[in-house]
Amino acid sequence: MKNIKVLGFGSPILDVLLKVEDSFLSLVSGEKGGMNIIDTAEQERILAKAKEMHLDVKYAVGGSAFNTISALTYMGLATSFLGKTGKDADGEFFRKAYKKIGGDPASLKETEDAATANCICLVTPDSQRTMRTNLGASTLIKAEDVAASDFENITHVHIEGYQLFFADVVKKVIQSAREKKCTVSFDMASFEVVRLFRKELTELLPLVDIVFANEDEAGEFFDCKENFDPRNALEKLSEICPVAVVKTGADGAWIKGKEEYMHVDARKVNAVDTTGAGDLWQAGFLYGYLTGKGFEYAGCLGSAVSAEVVQLMGAELPPETWEKLKAEFKINE
Repeated sequence: MKNIKVLGFGSPILDVLLKVEDSFLSLVSGEKGGMNIIDTAEQERILAKAKEMHLDVKYAVGGSAFNTISALTYMGLATSFLGKTGKDADGEFFRKAYKKIGGDPASLKETEDAATANCICLVTPDSQRTMRTNLGASTLIKAEDVAASDFENITHVHIEGYQLFFADVVKKVIQSAREKKCTVSFDMASFEVVRLFRKELTELLPLVDIVFANEDEAGEFFDCKENFDPRNALEKLSEICPVAVVKTGADGAWIKGKEEYMHVDARKVNAVDTTGAGDLWQAGFLYGYLTGKGFEYAGCLGSAVSAEVVQLMGAELPPETWEKLKAEFKINE
């Protein structure tokens, strides 16, 4: 573990969590549930209305790849994160929060041209989340932001598929990782991303060591959504990447490498919120894989971490849950 350091590449997002009544949603554009992109003016209007109504606001650092990196940090691996924030109070909050849990924020870039990305999460009494996201500074990441120093002492790089909107940056990150002999994992992110960037994925995945996909993403990539068979999709992905994972939600996950092939069951729990479930599954798997504990351990840890997070609101597990998981899986021993 002392020789492992993982770099995440993604959008650093500050989650703004608000518990609201359904009536509050009438003040917000769009429908209940899901995620819509909003601009800074709309973001400020929503937050001003929340302040006017004296609603409690909770802040949490997030973003797809960051959720994975944060979990790896809690499990004791050295980590850093590449992305761009605004040069503002929210950006400073993000850096301090990441540093507090033991992460290295040195690779976080900043700009004065936009605010740090925010996701306003409006949580109604039925536990449903209505998300309104302003991607802000995270969209200003450029290939020239990626420096050789970001890869010093890095042994593995994890990339979120949402970064394909900046495909030239993804290419630079993978190229830099390869030059430093790092292994690379890639999360397909969403079927919409796969649909938009199938050509780019076809070019980039052969350069990746581990690919993570859920059934919707794999079905979209291979155009086999009807009569989808995760084993067939897994076989096809494994012909592209040395290690392939197809996650099937409550039905667990299929994993294939050069010498190992298996199915890992999901833990059965009462799910409250699936936000971050895939991100944390990947963290569990990567911890097991990178520490050489094999697919069975890695997959079971992924399932366990994922099962814990779906029982809570948000993508952050409390310290006592991490202590329980560390004891069960003998993490850091």
